[in-house]
Amino acid sequence: MNQDRIGDLLIKYTTLTKEQLEECVALQSEEGGRLGDILLRKKYVLPHEIMRALCAQIDLAYVEDLKANEIDPTLVDKIPINYARTREVLPLEFKDNILTVAVSDPFNLESLEDIRIIFNCPTVNTVVTSPARIQDAINRVYERNTSNMIQDIDKDDEENYDLEGPIDILDATEDEAPVIRFVNSVIFRAVKEKASDIHIEPFEKEVVIRFRVDGIMHDILHQPRKVHAAVSSRVKVMGNLDIAEKRIPQDGRIFRKVAGKEIDIRLSTIPTQFGERIVMRILEKGGKLLSLEGLGFEGETLEQVNKLVHRENGIILITGPTGSGKSTTMAACLERINTNDINILTVEDPIEYQLNGVGQVQVNAKINLTFASALRSFLRQDPDVIMVGEIRDTETADLAVTAALTGHLVFSSLHTNEAAGSFPRLIDMGVEPFLVASSVNGVLAQRLVRRVCLKCRESYEASPLELQELGIKNLQGPITLFKAVGCQNCNQTGYSGRINVHELLIMDDTIRTLVMKNSDSGSIRKAAMDKGMLTMWEDGARKVLSGVTTLQELTRSLNMDE
Repeated sequence: MNQDRIGDLLIKYTTLTKEQLEECVALQSEEGGRLGDILLRKKYVLPHEIMRALCAQIDLAYVEDLKANEIDPTLVDKIPINYARTREVLPLEFKDNILTVAVSDPFNLESLEDIRIIFNCPTVNTVVTSPARIQDAINRVYERNTSNMIQDIDKDDEENYDLEGPIDILDATEDEAPVIRFVNSVIFRAVKEKASDIHIEPFEKEVVIRFRVDGIMHDILHQPRKVHAAVSSRVKVMGNLDIAEKRIPQDGRIFRKVAGKEIDIRLSTIPTQFGERIVMRILEKGGKLLSLEGLGFEGETLEQVNKLVHRENGIILITGPTGSGKSTTMAACLERINTNDINILTVEDPIEYQLNGVGQVQVNAKINLTFASALRSFLRQDPDVIMVGEIRDTETADLAVTAALTGHLVFSSLHTNEAAGSFPRLIDMGVEPFLVASSVNGVLAQRLVRRVCLKCRESYEASPLELQELGIKNLQGPITLFKAVGCQNCNQTGYSGRINVHELLIMDDTIRTLVMKNSDSGSIRKAAMDKGMLTMWEDGARKVLSGVTTLQELTRSLNMDE
């Protein structure tokens, strides 16, 4: 037994000062009550700090971390997970007839007696840790046990669990099967419905799960809010996140096999008013790479892109907002020129497509592996072609220009709404106008529009107003368009899959002169259109007339008036 007073131990083990302690002792003399409660009320110490000081006083071990991977899994089989969570006890080790148990409250003698009876062990040694850390360890060690039972999601399907009904997670058995099956079923359904993102959103009275399919959000199911804690904990365990930490955003990754496909899920959590909001971005590892033709390139635009990607140097920029398919288009361009006689290096965030024979680098900010640092190293790797996922800053822009001007073909992307806006954007980043004009070969701006479902679309005769909107003049007879209806094949949306609409601005002497003069994007755009550039709206109008998409979808996607 340590003879030091609890106050002295708190000063020794925490940031508590002597003056703060004397203030609280004086309040205790006036008001009565426990000193610890007064210290907590004044926010001078935290609950686990008081417990650590108490442990030091009564010679109990206090541990800051419990390593779940070192805990004997056969021990936890004897204790239901609900009991472990409620009582905050976790057996750690059984050696020489002595059972070591982690607890958050060493004075909970009833639970310790239960453990002694369950294990038929006369001697129980206790170590103490914080409630948050023991809950985290409980989740991890029990999840490790159950993961042996459910290795791949494709061993369960959505028929194994009723997603629409409320799930009885709070009464889950020790194997925690209901929540595991529920989360697996949500992921399985998302992959089956070709969703790009899963959103788990807690509100005051319910939890809403939504999928983003073909760029559009869809409500999938609603559950009582009480299930959120169990579902979010399960997802965070799958992504190797800190379950005890709910105050700050976290990012992780989940690797699963769904229906024979390897799926890479990028996980993001943020704290909100009613709990952590979770978003899972689904990426299919080794996903099928579409050709340029499959992405929607045709005619003269396809010929121009082919010429650009076979140049030996210069920059090809692909622009558009987040989610407009820039990475897919860049990957298709690289696949077009990917032969054994050239060296291709890429730096991406994330790597969405595996390209055979291409050196692909994943950005990792934690170790300072950025687009710029990777690009700087690439220049010493004797590349012929370089792909930089995105130009985000001046350093990356300068390095890309340097690479292009020293004999390398560079692909990259920018967040601009139109092709002509790329030049002012690079100049605003600090790249000299003459360097931009000398290095950029062409800019491709694009959006994604949904393809109308071929199984349920309905044809109709276009009205004069719709023809005017599409830019059709000198009408020769009726024009047939299509509208989305909805069927089982397209989940009643009327659309299935997406296709690019784009505009390709080719650098020529006229554009080069305007860029060197630092002209605005409007002037550059007008000059390109005068030279025959097909705008995104015009390309989209062609796809509407050919029955690939609808006028309503084109208007929604571009949200612009040409």
